[in-house]
Amino acid sequence: MRSIVPVLTVVAGIIAIWYGAAIVMNQQWTRDQAERAGVELQLSDIVVDTLSQERPKLPVPHQVAAELWKTTVEKKITSKRSLIYHGWITLSATLLGFAIGTGAGILLAVGIVHNRAMDMSVMPWAIASQTIPILAIAPMIIVVLNSVGVQGLIPKAIISAYLSFFPVVVGMVKGLRSPDAMQLDLLKTYGANKGQSFWKLRLPSSMPYLFTSLKVGIAASLVGAIVGELPTGAIRGLGARMLSGSYYGQTIQIWSALIAAAVLAALLVGIVGLIQRITLKRMGMTR
Repeated sequence: MRSIVPVLTVVAGIIAIWYGAAIVMNQQWTRDQAERAGVELQLSDIVVDTLSQERPKLPVPHQVAAELWKTTVEKKITSKRSLIYHGWITLSATLLGFAIGTGAGILLAVGIVHNRAMDMSVMPWAIASQTIPILAIAPMIIVVLNSVGVQGLIPKAIISAYLSFFPVVVGMVKGLRSPDAMQLDLLKTYGANKGQSFWKLRLPSSMPYLFTSLKVGIAASLVGAIVGELPTGAIRGLGARMLSGSYYGQTIQIWSALIAAAVLAALLVGIVGLIQRITLKRMGMTR
């Protein structure tokens, strides 16, 4: 119970600030409409109107919640107006990109730790790759892949993999190098070769680092999938919902898609965290 109270307090504070910001940002439209009609408004009238506009600059929480309810519970999951349908499209690209990025990250990390040349050459390039803004490189990836006939899920997955592999590389390298010299020397005295040292010491020691990086990677992968939907003018996916909302000035639709993406990210990170607890417990690293 004690751990829930601080969270609820923070959430309540965010909601209160959100309502206040909505009143401030939406009031100008209300004042302009009243001025055209020659009507003098009271403060209460302004507050009521700013919290119920059809196309507000900043929708309020209850408008977003109503939109989420309408597009999840009241719509069939096969409907193209359902956020569950669009969420599944984005989730598919996210999971595929996460799998590719995680696999590539682990392989690169193993190579970097065991090969001096890779450490000196690959790691700097991996770091440099993250200095390129994803909004700049995503259209390039999509255009190049489209030119060779690759469309749909794969381009988005590659963009997701691009964002997710770096945290895995860094975390895995740190984890594989976490055993100290005394532990490595002890294995050498037992006659262990590099392969045995890897499987018996380096890999188990890297698990906490790996799962921490996977939590970052899965969230980054979701961002990559959404970003990958934007330059293509996609009609499916959470990114497509945001895009269509921006075309028609449907800010409530944009915010509902944003909240849906945040909830999806939280669920994915929570699932990785659950797998982490189970795995580390079975390995005897946690109680």
